[in-house]
Amino acid sequence: VQLQASGGGLVQPGGYLRLSCAASGSIFSFNKMGWYRQAPGKQRELVATITTGRTTNYADSVKGRFTISRDGTKNAVYLQMNSLKVEDTAVYSCNAVQWDSDYWGQGTLVTVSS
Repeated sequence: VQLQASGGGLVQPGGYLRLSCAASGSIFSFNKMGWYRQAPGKQRELVATITTGRTTNYADSVKGRFTISRDGTKNAVYLQMNSLKVEDTAVYSCNAVQWDSDYWGQGTLVTVSS
């Protein structure tokens, strides 16, 4: 299983970005997919997840600003990030869970700065 994340970049506070995570196989083979982030000097934290049943879960810090979605035809999961804040700056990584297996893609850097 390979996960390829993309879409990071530099954005001003209040701006938006859309992250994409492309899977090498059908995303419906995964029980859950999601996005995690790690800021400098901090531990990795959950951002958002989505299950095969489309149940979503968000960190309190991003609720109302971020939206996770998926496209089975493209084997991809997305993270729409609006109203970005400086504290959203981090490396964002895509994750997929398949029963007892855990897969990670490489991270994509999101920098929110004026």
